[in-house]
Amino acid sequence: MTEVAQSGLVIVDKPPGMTSHDVVARVRSLAGTRRVGHAGTLDPMATGVLVIGVERATRLLTYLVGADKSYQATIRLGISTVTDDREGDIVAHPGLVGADLAAIDAQAAGLRGAIQQVPSSVSAIKVAGKRSYARVREGEDVVLEARPVTVHRFTVVCSSGTYVRALARDLGVRLGSAGHLTSLRRSRVGPYGIERAHTLDALTTQFELLPIADAARAAFATRDLTAEEARKLAHGQRLEASELGPAPVAAYAPDGTLVALITDAGLTARPLVVLTG
Repeated sequence: MTEVAQSGLVIVDKPPGMTSHDVVARVRSLAGTRRVGHAGTLDPMATGVLVIGVERATRLLTYLVGADKSYQATIRLGISTVTDDREGDIVAHPGLVGADLAAIDAQAAGLRGAIQQVPSSVSAIKVAGKRSYARVREGEDVVLEARPVTVHRFTVVCSSGTYVRALARDLGVRLGSAGHLTSLRRSRVGPYGIERAHTLDALTTQFELLPIADAARAAFATRDLTAEEARKLAHGQRLEASELGPAPVAAYAPDGTLVALITDAGLTARPLVVLTG
């Protein structure tokens, strides 16, 4: 393989029981390099899309972490757990009486759109330098501050959002009861859907990368450069503004090589990250 072919994204269908770090370790072994990272963790219970960057594509991960994500989740109402999922000890069992599908959907509507959400205490948020989930599993009582999130879709069978455990918990509360997550599968990260994902067994048989140029083209707006513009950008120099706004733009040389991610800054475009060399 050429160096370009070795730099790219691996879209993994994470199995249950593995941490995201475990998956990164497997991909490091399969790819033959330690330069591997992921664009947003999945807990061991969760399955589905985990975006892994290899070699130069690790530089893209910072700009993919905040991409919209979609999940398929199963929520059990009437029971709350310390971790807001099936793996935690039960802390309350109030049951659920008189709530039909219409009532559940009506309460789910209040959790759609721009909301203030208190993350689950078993999230990866750091509290005084230590992950919240680690503190909870050591017996601490952790309460995190609310933060703004946007839930684009939340129905009685399928949800997407930031902390799906928190949606399960809050839906139960809105119904005058409790709730927790029993399964969670991430079906999409940005443009990378589950249909593009490979199991670790399949990757062991045939290791497949989405080349870095194709990966960026799927995720970002694009700008085609002249040879002179590509040369300047490769050396970190600014160009005339792209008129594509401040969001990251993938800039390509005439031969299709991904040169950099750029952003408009007034009348010029500056490199966010140079990806050649």
